[in-house]
Amino acid sequence: MMPHHSRFLRVRGEVSLSLPLPGIGCYRRPRPGRPAAGWERGSIGSWQAKAIGLGLAALLTAAALLGMRCLSVTSARCSFDTLFGSAPALDVPYAETRPELIAAMLRMAQVTPEDRVIDLGTGDGRILIAAARDFGARGLGVDIDPVLVAEAEENARAAGVAERTEFRTEDLFETPIADADVLTMFLLPEVNLRLRPRILSEMAPGARIVSHAFDMGEWQADDRVRVGGAHAYLWIVPVRIDGRWRMAGADGEALLDIAQAFQFFTGTATLADGSRAAITDGRITGPRITFRLEGEAGPQDYAGTVSGDGIAGETGWRAERAE
Repeated sequence: MMPHHSRFLRVRGEVSLSLPLPGIGCYRRPRPGRPAAGWERGSIGSWQAKAIGLGLAALLTAAALLGMRCLSVTSARCSFDTLFGSAPALDVPYAETRPELIAAMLRMAQVTPEDRVIDLGTGDGRILIAAARDFGARGLGVDIDPVLVAEAEENARAAGVAERTEFRTEDLFETPIADADVLTMFLLPEVNLRLRPRILSEMAPGARIVSHAFDMGEWQADDRVRVGGAHAYLWIVPVRIDGRWRMAGADGEALLDIAQAFQFFTGTATLADGSRAAITDGRITGPRITFRLEGEAGPQDYAGTVSGDGIAGETGWRAERAE
């Protein structure tokens, strides 16, 4: 259960706030004062009632306006610079991910010391720091809020992983992601969908994406995990194989016409004798593909690895792009 109080954090002379109220990411808590005498006696005069009513209305109005700038469905933090300064409005406020879910996400992504991890909307850096500290990875965390970036840098130094981590104040939509082996994020559904075309076109086949809470729409997750009441999703970037391929092997030659939808594909194979076979059960996992040909001779299963414009079959067959 979330605590019903706000938390204040001061970093390098600036203040960021936390609020666990649904629909309002950050707000300003009124300064506590001495209760009025009428309150102490258990009665409230008309002028006091009006003052309280006006105060509550002002607080709700301010909370709604701030919520537009720093909106959250969970405990969130944002800095005074984000709320009142010249910083851009947040696409996603920073909301904390519990350590046990972070560990499950990184295990699901099979993070290794050889991996470069990019954490989009890094907040206080906890996901990237865990990847470096517990899995030996290196990487980059980006956030549009400079106060949170400063906090992430301090946290990395405290954890002893500053040399393997970098944090930048940056718009996540402008962050290069092509060199990431693992992309981590706790964003919002519409932000995930905006990132999806870039992930599919820029990241290498086999790269892994893990997201806390939100999916990628029609791109089905390859795996998922639940820790308590929280969910996380995994995708493996599929290689692009849609189009026509010329296949050759011990069973002869065939033209494969493939239609791809993310990590799945179907199509038709035209065999050397002119007959056709349906391509079914097509699945892509990074650069590896598996499928079945359903022809007159009965079903035959195939597996291979795609590299550029060629496919190396695991049973001696091969294929090249025909156009």
